[in-house]
Amino acid sequence: MKRIKEACLLQTIHFQLKEDLDHASAVQAVRAEVEHYKAQLDRSRIQYKITDEAEQPDGSILIHIKKQYNNHKCGSYMD
Repeated sequence: MKRIKEACLLQTIHFQLKEDLDHASAVQAVRAEVEHYKAQLDRSRIQYKITDEAEQPDGSILIHIKKQYNNHKCGSYMD
């Protein structure tokens, strides 16, 4: 029998601009979407660590994140 002791996801998320908005509004919407995503993680009590967050030349945002998987312990993954 096997049991998962620790689990963690490493994700790269690209928050892209909405095409139906003007550029300034789209950039503002992307920033709001990123903040909403972080707040959702906090509300869900998911452990996470953002290792890199970079705004791209077009105004979109690219996030590299380590986050808890299925409420398993993360152990040394978050170090």
